[in-house]
Formats: sequence, structure tokens, C-alpha cells
Amino acid sequence: MSRRVVIAEDEAIIRLDLKEILLDEGYDVVGETGRGDEAVELVRIHTPDLVILDVKMPGADGLQAARDIRDLELKVAVLILTAFSQRSLIDEARDAGVAAYLVKPFQRLELIPAIDQAMARCEQEWAIDAEAQRAVDDGIVASVATAEDKLETRRVVDGAKGVLMERFNLSESDAFEFIQKTAMGNRARMVDVARQVLDGTLEP
Repeated sequence: MSRRVVIAEDEAIIRLDLKEILLDEGYDVVGETGRGDEAVELVRIHTPDLVILDVKMPGADGLQAARDIRDLELKVAVLILTAFSQRSLIDEARDAGVAAYLVKPFQRLELIPAIDQAMARCEQEWAIDAEAQRAVDDGIVASVATAEDKLETRRVVDGAKGVLMERFNLSESDAFEFIQKTAMGNRARMVDVARQVLDGTLEP
């Protein structure tokens, strides 16, 4: 099943290029707009797998649109297009729920890896969220603790992924898959498996 995408880019020629690339690569473009506020509405209506947002748009800029999409609490990955690569913008984008960003002008060969990165990161986030919810459902932790637990899990898992990527030459997705599968196989939490990786007692 092809991934469903909403495109929000106020420059019509770039929007058309994006659509053509995505269609050629087998994606299903379910909505397109040049306005940030309309992008949020298209996401609400179509519930796509991915939304591509330009940073500078009328109605709402890409970061505000990303925040509004995050508040919809849907499983949608957000990729930001920007003409800038300042550290502050990257940090703000991450806090807005953006999974990946691409600096314009970009090449065709850069777009699909950026989409794959965005989807992989979101799938990891969703897996951590699902594990935290199971802990609540099983009575292991109180619901009030889940937000803090998820932040701690993300922090430790990210650190462990870095170790696995650097020391064992794994990709980010393979590193996360090792942590997730090991946790499931041992009936453990991902954060506990990640801590074993960090202290050197667990290797692939």
C-alpha cells in the first residue's frame, strides 16, 4: 500500500515538482495547498502518512502548521522544507514535532531518503508511545508518569542508537529495531535494553 502524502508549499512550481517526484516514486498525493492553515485541515480530513510543509507560507508558517498537526494527535510524519539551516530553526522544528527537514533547493535524490528518515523516526516515536501505554494498561506505571517516562525512554534510546550506529556500523532504523526486538524477546522495556547497550553489557 502506497504512502499517502499532503504537500504544503506556496511556490507552485516547487509544489508541482514535489508532486511529480512523489507520484513517480509510487506515493499517493491526497492533498496539496500553498497555505499552512489549509495544510492542517487537509491532514485532518485525509489523515495521510506524511505531510511536507514549507517553512514560509501564508495562513500559518510551516512550524505553526506542524504544531497544529501535532495537536491533532494523528500518526502523521512531518517533513519541513526550508531555505535555511540555522541551528535555532532545527531545534524549533524538532520541538514542533518535525521528524526531518530538507534544505532548498534540494535534489530529487535527496527527497526520498529524507521522507524515509521522517517515517522511520516517527515509527520509533509511535513504538515508544505504544510501549508506554501498555505499561499504563498493565498497571506498571501511573498514567501521570507516562509523559516523563516517554521523554526518558527517548533520551536513553537515542543514546543507545548512537552507540550502536558508531560502534557496530548499524543504520538508525536497524539500531532501533535491535533495541525493540531485544526488549520484546526478553519481556523488557526498551529503556532497560538501551541502558544495557550504553553500559556495554549488551551487543548485537
